[in-house]
Amino acid sequence: MITVVGTGTGVPVGEDVLAGAGLVVGGRRHLDAVRLPESAERVVLGPLAPALDAVEKQVGAGGRVVVLASGDPGFFGIVRVLAERFGPERLDVRPGVSSVAAAFARIGLPWDDAVVVSAHGRELRTAVNVCRAQPKTAVLTGPGAGPAELGAALRDVPRVLVVASGLGSRAERVERVTPAEAAARDWGTAVNVVLCLDRARALGPVRTVAGPGERPTGWALDEAEFAHRDSMITKFEVRALALARLGPRPGDLVWDVGAGSGSVAVECARLGAAVTAVEKTADGVERVRANAAAHGVDVRVVHGAAPDALTDLAETPDAVFVGGGGRGLPAIVAACARRARRTVVVAMAALDRVPAAREALTSAGLRCDGVLLQSSRLAPLPGDVTRLAATNPVFLLWGVRPPAAVEEGVAQ
Repeated sequence: MITVVGTGTGVPVGEDVLAGAGLVVGGRRHLDAVRLPESAERVVLGPLAPALDAVEKQVGAGGRVVVLASGDPGFFGIVRVLAERFGPERLDVRPGVSSVAAAFARIGLPWDDAVVVSAHGRELRTAVNVCRAQPKTAVLTGPGAGPAELGAALRDVPRVLVVASGLGSRAERVERVTPAEAAARDWGTAVNVVLCLDRARALGPVRTVAGPGERPTGWALDEAEFAHRDSMITKFEVRALALARLGPRPGDLVWDVGAGSGSVAVECARLGAAVTAVEKTADGVERVRANAAAHGVDVRVVHGAAPDALTDLAETPDAVFVGGGGRGLPAIVAACARRARRTVVVAMAALDRVPAAREALTSAGLRCDGVLLQSSRLAPLPGDVTRLAATNPVFLLWGVRPPAAVEEGVAQ
């Protein structure tokens, strides 16, 4: 058996666990904190491959292996790679308290409604987008993805960061800071986890299912669900297909350019994505904010006209929805297509704008497709009679970046 022991949050490793071990694997601080059997080989975890090879050699010789890990090793920990390499039936896992559970305990908050995202060895942008979209997030940090980097990326978001360092040790520190304060400090290497909280919603309602807020039971909401001006809103039939092509999900960033009422922005946020809405009119900006608040989601609203307003956005969107646009539509679509990592969806009422929008998508290396959407809704007439009322036809184009281009980081 391979015994995997969670440590590092205040619970010592018993000598009985280590007794008879031929090989003990762990981080340097974990190994230094225990008394190893004299006959045991010691392997400090760095690159995983050499450590796993040493474990395989010891197991093949019939020896006993102990792996020391932080907190709960089955929670974003080494249990996954050990189970993949040696099979779960070979593992005796003895979990400790995870750093996430310990950090929330230190500040007296439940975490059954928290979203946990790992930035250790991964892109920080996913963690940033989750923090923007969710009121309660725990970020597992790593080199180049610590409190300073997270704070710098969240300067414009009303959040409090709780930085937990050295959990379970004499040097334990749990500090509440603003994103700007986090960005200005050198936090060293002892950080375990960073909690990102919307203070107004940090104590959420009682839950029956753990994780983020309940996913919507439906989307493509009726236009009546949004405040809008003179029916200037993306109709729900168009919105349904646009959402299907945008594919918003937790960890994504979506732009809604020419947001109008913000109906697409709000629906993407309801599906878990971080969203930036760009709107040129002042009353439109207030309408987007009001609709986001009414649906209980966070939408960052930028007041400005595209494409110029897009140059001030340092972020890289995963998907972009473009509505309206007028004569400047080709330039707006081109600017969005250059920036989008995955998809750009464009809604147009005018036939003569389709060729230029399509050219803008294909020129940026996106594979383009589209449809003309025409629908008729049931409408009652006097005398208990129903007729069909046609809505205005809308062209919907979408450009998709080839997967190979996304992997190679073509979209910048």
